[in-house]
Amino acid sequence: MNTNQTLDGLAAPLRALRLLAADFGYLPVPTVSISPIYPDRLELSFHSGLPDFEAWREALEAAPGAVDYHVQRNGGTGVLRAVAAYAGAELELYGYFDVVTAMPAEAGAA
Repeated sequence: MNTNQTLDGLAAPLRALRLLAADFGYLPVPTVSISPIYPDRLELSFHSGLPDFEAWREALEAAPGAVDYHVQRNGGTGVLRAVAAYAGAELELYGYFDVVTAMPAEAGAA
């Protein structure tokens, strides 16, 4: 990482965040992450389930077929990821949710 980097180096994701607040202020609040390691990226994370992730995905017009899905934590947490371009920044949307699994029927249970 460049230790001489300035805040100007994060102009793209900061501009995108400002415009998102103006254009989509009615949408659910995400967890926001900006890092000098990826200076053109703005990450929006949703830990409150699928509806918030979907609202943002639709607003940013990220195609449903372009959403990646995987599980973590021994299959207990589902993770959705979508990427969209907005205001000169790369936006990464992450949605986290509990994976519900059916319990197998006990032997002899009715």
